[in-house]
Amino acid sequence: MLPVRGHESANFGSVSASPAVIADRLNQKLAGLDQTLGIVIVSASADRVEAEMPIDDRHRQVHGVVHGGVYATIVETLGSVGAFVAQGSDRCAVVGMENHTSFLRAVRSGKLHAIATPLNRGRRTQLWEVRIETEDGKLAASGRLRTLCLEDGAVLAGVDAAPLGVLDDDAASGQGR
Repeated sequence: MLPVRGHESANFGSVSASPAVIADRLNQKLAGLDQTLGIVIVSASADRVEAEMPIDDRHRQVHGVVHGGVYATIVETLGSVGAFVAQGSDRCAVVGMENHTSFLRAVRSGKLHAIATPLNRGRRTQLWEVRIETEDGKLAASGRLRTLCLEDGAVLAGVDAAPLGVLDDDAASGQGR
């Protein structure tokens, strides 16, 4: 199992929250493929994102091993979450620009544990590295995700990229958006 890091808090303007609290808020917002696959964010800070996912039939390809798209999704999700938390504002929509995922070990069952850490954080782009391990600590896949921060008011696929309501004051008070 991957090591668990300390419980340092992150400060976002007037919001100060622990990585576990931020993870809880993010888990409430997960939708689509992330929700369908059962990815659970355990901890999220500007320097590290941890997640886990129990493996079941929906994750396996025809040969009974975890599908490569599952690993690529975990890389995309954790890298994007890390970049979102690191930029520190609900006013920025983070999108993946490039995902490079390598599949290193066939896995059939158990639980996957993933940790994402930043390699580079620029003003608008970031590069995050993600390690995905089996329950017994063997590296199953690794990847890198380059992200782009779309500023408040940007249009994403024809629609305004609305704030998530995770890091703002309303989220801290439980009101959300």
